[in-house]
Amino acid sequence: MHIDISRDVFRLAQVFTISRGSRTEAQVLTVRITDGGVTGWGECVPYARYGETLESVTAEIEALSGPLTRDALYDLLPAGAARNAVDCALWDLQAKQAGKRVWELAGLARPGPEITAFTLSLDSPEKMREQAALHAHRPLLKIKLGTPDDMPRLEAVRAGAPDAQIIIDANEGWSAAVYADLAPHLVRLGVSLVEQPLPAGDDDALVGMERPVPVCADESCHDRASLAALKGKYDVVNIKLDKTGGLTEALALRDAAVAQGYEVMVGCMVGSSLAMAPAVLVAQGAKVVDLDGPLLLAEDRDNALTFDAAGVHPPAAKLWG
Repeated sequence: MHIDISRDVFRLAQVFTISRGSRTEAQVLTVRITDGGVTGWGECVPYARYGETLESVTAEIEALSGPLTRDALYDLLPAGAARNAVDCALWDLQAKQAGKRVWELAGLARPGPEITAFTLSLDSPEKMREQAALHAHRPLLKIKLGTPDDMPRLEAVRAGAPDAQIIIDANEGWSAAVYADLAPHLVRLGVSLVEQPLPAGDDDALVGMERPVPVCADESCHDRASLAALKGKYDVVNIKLDKTGGLTEALALRDAAVAQGYEVMVGCMVGSSLAMAPAVLVAQGAKVVDLDGPLLLAEDRDNALTFDAAGVHPPAAKLWG
């Protein structure tokens, strides 16, 4: 069994800005695992918010040795980007060796398309209104906010896209006071979900706080071990494979979250169709799907995912799984 790691860069269609900064490209790691002449692959996006870099994640993967299994990965790598790429590559490898699709191997129903959010990055109210109007035909818009001065931005987006469903991602950028002040306006403007309004380390403030709009845990929820600390704070959990450490844990987290009464959102980092492909399987039937990474790119993988009026479609076997 041989592991190959490469760094790939995908240009973004336009500058992408959240409360923590801006970017013009997506830098990803592509992992290929070859066994018996068959190669499976996966992609991850190291995330500085979680102390990851391209170099640190590469080193984690390079330290692996010997035959690998998905079960063994739980003892070899923590939840995070490194384990995600390896886990997804192993799923793809097994599917190719078995001549079956990953959803069959995982015992899942045949997947179909799912409506996905389209993200509008943080900008001035005027520019966000322009972007909202440009994408007003889309059924679901996700707005990046996370500053003390977000009310004009929210008003502008609603004016630009009066009929679209809107969800908000504050990326830990609000205080409890800012969130409490904005909450009634979220209802007034028809916002259907707010994602991670407070920093993960300060989210105890959500306990007992009125939540007129469902609140989703993103940075506060990584894997199943995170669930115990979310009680009384959140209504929804955002499952991202770069947080869970792969498809294996993502599916387990989805089942555990639903069993504990949470609704599910399936999200992504800014990556290519290869990164989104396994997430489409997790996203089946989710309350919110946010797998628009490829729509934000100026370039993508060969055999890229299909996005149309029905949503994001499951991957072709030529891409993954």
